[in-house]
Amino acid sequence: MPQPRRDTEQRPSPEALLERARREDSREGRLKIFVGAAPGVGKTYEMLQSAHAKLKAGTDIVVGVVETHGRAETEALLQGLEVLPRRRLEYKDQILEEMDLDALIARHPEIALVDELAHTNAPGSRHPKRYLDVEELLSRGIDVYTAVNIQHIESLNDVVAQITHVRVRETVPDSVFDRADAIELIDLTPDDLIQRLKEGKVYVPKQAERALEHYFSPGNLTALRELALRRTAERVDEQLLTHMQANAIAGPWAAGERILVCLSEDPRAAGLVRYTKRLADRLHAPWTAISIETRRSLQLTDEQRDRLADTLRLAEALGGEALTIPGVGRRIADDVIGFAHANNVTQIIIGKSTRSWWFELTRGSVVHDLVRRAGNISVNVIAGNELPSGPPALKTAVQTAARPEPFDPRPYLMAVAIVALGLGAAELIHPWFGIENVDLVFLTAVVSVAVRYGLLPSVLASVAASLCYNFFFLPPIYTFTITDPTNIAAFFFFMLIAILVSNVAARVRTQAVSAIGRVRTTESLYAFSRKLAGTATLDDVLWATAYQTALMLKVRVVLLLPEDGVLTVKAGYPPEDQLDKADLAAANWAWGNDRPAGRGSDTLPGAKRLFLPMRTGRGPIGVIGIDDDRTGPLLTPDQRRLLDALMDQGALAIERVLLVEDMDRVKRTVESDRLRSALLTSISHDLKTPLASVLGAASTMRDLSSGLTDTEKRDLLATVIDESERLNRFIANLLDMTKLESRAIVPNTARHDIGEIVGSALRRASKILLRHKVSLELAADLPMLELDAVLFEQVLFNLLDNAAKYAPADTTISIRSLREKDIVTLQILDEGDGIPPAELESVFDKFYRAQKGDHIRPGTGLGLAISRGFVEAMHGTISAANRTDRSGAVLTVRLPIPAASDALDTAA
Repeated sequence: MPQPRRDTEQRPSPEALLERARREDSREGRLKIFVGAAPGVGKTYEMLQSAHAKLKAGTDIVVGVVETHGRAETEALLQGLEVLPRRRLEYKDQILEEMDLDALIARHPEIALVDELAHTNAPGSRHPKRYLDVEELLSRGIDVYTAVNIQHIESLNDVVAQITHVRVRETVPDSVFDRADAIELIDLTPDDLIQRLKEGKVYVPKQAERALEHYFSPGNLTALRELALRRTAERVDEQLLTHMQANAIAGPWAAGERILVCLSEDPRAAGLVRYTKRLADRLHAPWTAISIETRRSLQLTDEQRDRLADTLRLAEALGGEALTIPGVGRRIADDVIGFAHANNVTQIIIGKSTRSWWFELTRGSVVHDLVRRAGNISVNVIAGNELPSGPPALKTAVQTAARPEPFDPRPYLMAVAIVALGLGAAELIHPWFGIENVDLVFLTAVVSVAVRYGLLPSVLASVAASLCYNFFFLPPIYTFTITDPTNIAAFFFFMLIAILVSNVAARVRTQAVSAIGRVRTTESLYAFSRKLAGTATLDDVLWATAYQTALMLKVRVVLLLPEDGVLTVKAGYPPEDQLDKADLAAANWAWGNDRPAGRGSDTLPGAKRLFLPMRTGRGPIGVIGIDDDRTGPLLTPDQRRLLDALMDQGALAIERVLLVEDMDRVKRTVESDRLRSALLTSISHDLKTPLASVLGAASTMRDLSSGLTDTEKRDLLATVIDESERLNRFIANLLDMTKLESRAIVPNTARHDIGEIVGSALRRASKILLRHKVSLELAADLPMLELDAVLFEQVLFNLLDNAAKYAPADTTISIRSLREKDIVTLQILDEGDGIPPAELESVFDKFYRAQKGDHIRPGTGLGLAISRGFVEAMHGTISAANRTDRSGAVLTVRLPIPAASDALDTAA
């Protein structure tokens, strides 16, 4: 994978030093992972052997969990190691055993053995995944030995599925693998692993036979083995590079190949990129493309700059990393070699020079310098393809041109004025210091003009200073005639030095201005990216993109996105909501053909605006249109490159928001389908059951009324009434949930005594609570609360109904209340089996019903969901927990005390 640029100076990398210091000073434990290509290679066996070696050295080691899978040699290695008992959890009438995380933390050994890193914990565990247990152990300062197969690494999941045709569901994030302090690869050849499988050392015979036919084929095992070797090598290579940078070790250490290609504005540079891509694929090596920015880079034509930018984009598109770094050395080769040493590069690719021998003699050759200075880094000089001779290349799709700036005479007048000031100063110091120091005064004036106003005014200042030096100070004075030959040489060298100094100072000024411009552009782009990262809605993203583009390019901007198959204006700066026919035609053409159209382009140039497609890796995502009041091309080449950067960032942000909206839409669809399925199940079963009971009892009374006793008739009538009430509750719950979903419920609150509402709810639920004892423990000092009495009575009824369903007969259901500062708490406690810890929040979901057995009354699964909605509508909260004094659940309602409640109670 491409590596970030490192500091080219021979000093330790700050990032690497900080990482090493963090690891050394951190109280976190160290993680060692034993990696294998497939089950049965011996990861657990090797982990236990390493544990025994540490134990002999006096290290405190505890086995948190180790899966032996019935392998005798692995079980034998557990002898002599302390093994913590596992935690037993009940799930779906089965007893599951998991690692006891709390006991392991309390024991706090130096090293904990935790097998099967990708394992999914049973419901009711603290963490859903075992790697999260490992992370908690590390955070407590406990070192961990663990094992994992390569197919469980998240980034390789699709590759493994393609190779083996088996989708692995249990995965470990790459971040866990990459944070490991040590990785030990347990390697076994496919033939040896297949032999172990046949001998029954991996699976029982029937499982082994099926495994040999599918997963454990020689081809699959070879591919998995290569994946394991490569992924481990990548991690080790990263550790090596970090070590070299932390210790300022000059590379390369050729533990693995890294390729660097040097790019310039040469038309053949694209061929170098493609060659490097092919070489990197053959060597399975990461590669980087760099361009060194020097003073000469500022003199490139717009066509050359565009070509270099396109070549760097090509490198990124082919999977490399593209970098432009400023030149800091006297030679370009020094910067390239410094970068190569800092990043452990082993091969450098550079194009063959086509310059004349005179050019190389006077200015040097980058190729020759690289070959001489590369040391043990291989340098590949590639000839490249000759440019075909023929008609000139077609012009670009969008015309760009530098806008001519109007002539400004002020810099030239200021240059003359500064030289005049220098002349005055020279006249003052001449009697005291002589003519030897007069030329320094003029040189100072020339440098000042060059730094402030640039090259051409400084040339004028050089000529003016030379003439003043001759006219006023070289005898005979007040004439341009020079009689002394030595003065002729002095005048010549003064003028030469003045021009050279002005040229150097002007170049420095140009570089400084260019650097300041790049810094400002980079800061603006960074601020823009941060702004986009903080936006969550499409309108905000579009507005930010339009505003930033208009601000940086000084143009008017309009953004169009497809809506129901039609390109529609979505944002603009200044605000714009419609386009004329010519602009709309150009925008649609740009969208349909994925090419620029409109003003200054090859297509529909008569349009008012220039339209360019906004693309991401998935294709076009929208169109941006720009215009201004000036004539001629809209953009300079630098502005066009800046617009490309702005469009790329905006397109990615738009795609991100659209993807989030798509995910939300999918989630809503899935939720709607789930609710629809639950509702149909409820209607088909929970509503049909009481109807069947009512119909059965009524038909019995109609057909057999003459043969029924009075007691039997009363029983049948009671059945009709009970089941009708039950049916009424179901329908009422459905209606209440519909009102909650549509936000049609507005509580009609008033001051009420909570004890009265509790009593009313108990009378209403008397039939439901016939088989249970009720304990009422209400505090005596409860204030009046702002409640909707009808809604709160329904809340209490639903909570009592839920307790009666899930608590055995003849047990006690308790109702308790107490006052806590400005809150009144009401609790409903039962003596049932309680709620599984993983389901404490799920019990409030719509249509959720716990699976506890056939003795539980059926229901719609809406009671607690409705209760939460009602309580929250009255500004309260409701939560579920398990009792601490015995088995059973406790549902807690908390309601705020009105601000004036205490005063009212006192007055009463």
